Amino acid sequence: MKNCKKHLIVALIVLTMGQFLAPLTAHSQVLEVGGSVGLSYYMGDINPKKPFVDSNLGWGVLVRYYEGTRWAFRLAYSNLQLNGSDKSSGYRPERGLSFNTNAHDIALVAEFNFFDYFTGSKRNGLSPYIFGGLSGFYFNPKADDGKELCSVLTDVDYDKGTISGSDAKYNKFALSIPFGVGVKYSVAKRLGVALEWRWDYTFTDWIDDCHAYYPTYESGKEFVQYADPTGFAADDSGNNTNEYIQRGNKADNDWFGYLNFSLTYKFNLPNGNDCNKRERYKNFD
Repeated sequence: MKNCKKHLIVALIVLTMGQFLAPLTAHSQVLEVGGSVGLSYYMGDINPKKPFVDSNLGWGVLVRYYEGTRWAFRLAYSNLQLNGSDKSSGYRPERGLSFNTNAHDIALVAEFNFFDYFTGSKRNGLSPYIFGGLSGFYFNPKADDGKELCSVLTDVDYDKGTISGSDAKYNKFALSIPFGVGVKYSVAKRLGVALEWRWDYTFTDWIDDCHAYYPTYESGKEFVQYADPTGFAADDSGNNTNEYIQRGNKADNDWFGYLNFSLTYKFNLPNGNDCNKRERYKNFD
């Protein structure tokens, strides 16, 4: 399954970036601005199998640039609320782990329309599309009581299952590869809508603060209620003296998704090489 996901990502990137190897037919230069709203969700060590479990409202703003009817470039900011809990997913309820975080994401993607598409067109106003690109996002997982898990568990070394005694905070900024599918529809001369499902393969395993092994610990320590809230790794005395008890899977990075509806407004950009505007747009009435 992991290899299939990697092959899918590579195929989408190759298809998306292949535009640079082929000449573009410049029918028009169009800029669209708008916003999106939808459902955001997380998948990872706490929820590895079920999309939309603990989903929340997400929103974003975007700018899209067209030169022609098949290819577009999009720059977007998304604010995505990501939650996860062992209770909701049912994957490993004995751990009792949970988290929530806002992912502040900025993505640059290229879109490929399967049909000629032009906002405002009566003949070419509908097309499915695929997209792929690169994004960077900031996250900061918190417990149910609002504690920032990265700071509370700063001395926990999950890779070794120990207390490190040093600052072991992870990076709360990460990169991801966004890709997905959607369909566009022109509803008016300057208004377009789209329904889209976006997936992000991230280059971090820390969105959920669940990684590798339980640390060894003695009961009563502040971090224990967050590292092992159910006492799963503890003995009868409330201590964990055993190394390498599995807490998460450090071999798999986390994912998040965004199923959204967007509305955009079109601006025609001036082109100094083409003064006959009517002739330029005659094919897209």
